[in-house]
Amino acid sequence: MIISPSAKNICSTCGVRYGTSIIPTICEICADDRQYPGFNGQVWTSYNELATKSTIRFSRLLSTVYDLRITPAFAIAQKAHLVLSSSGNILWDCVPFIDDQTIAFIRSLGGISAIAISHPHYYSLMQDWATAFDCPIYLHASDREWIRDPGGYIELWDGPAKKLWDNISIIHVAGHFPGSTVLHLPDHGRAGCLLTGDSIYVAPSRRHMSFMYSYPNHIPLPKKDIDFIYERVHPLPFDAMYGAFEWMNIAEGARTIFERSISRHLSIY
Repeated sequence: MIISPSAKNICSTCGVRYGTSIIPTICEICADDRQYPGFNGQVWTSYNELATKSTIRFSRLLSTVYDLRITPAFAIAQKAHLVLSSSGNILWDCVPFIDDQTIAFIRSLGGISAIAISHPHYYSLMQDWATAFDCPIYLHASDREWIRDPGGYIELWDGPAKKLWDNISIIHVAGHFPGSTVLHLPDHGRAGCLLTGDSIYVAPSRRHMSFMYSYPNHIPLPKKDIDFIYERVHPLPFDAMYGAFEWMNIAEGARTIFERSISRHLSIY
């Protein structure tokens, strides 16, 4: 199905695009307890409306990692990350806008060989990005019910990890969503790094991390889910962590903060 850029099918609160012919009265992703409908009620926008005011800004975090975000901020206002690797570049998470300038810049860096997304709040315009670079979208199968823009680029995977290339792996951590994941880059940065979306949430102080069912609604996870996150992340070598928002950059010492934060969360149970 060809989707018109004038179709009002992008949720203004979460930025997820619906690729179906029937748009619900309320965004089903925002109606879930982990998110919320807009304060002004449900508002839908179109790609064309976004294009009149939006650009994408890139910032270089490491020699091999860029972050990118929409400016001015829109919807959840998350970052995505572009990972440069000799066997193929990876887009981690996604943003609800793409334009020719962005495509040209990324192609100058070698394009994108795969898209991997941490959880459904960041599905955004994943099909447009995959179409632009003719690459697969890797989503954990546990979150298949939240796909609102289905298409042939999506490849569901299951299990604890999906190995990509150059020692890069998508790690299933669950928690925030049943299929929540992080991207492990053991050979990037000083001693490896994790890209976490908000499967692991870095506090603005950068001295703490949290692990929640819902961040905006402050709904905690049960102990078993935090234990599971620790079980999956503890064995991974990393020293840096980059999350979904501008303040979520820990260039060194992230493992120590992770371990301390896990202990603090578990101490309340």
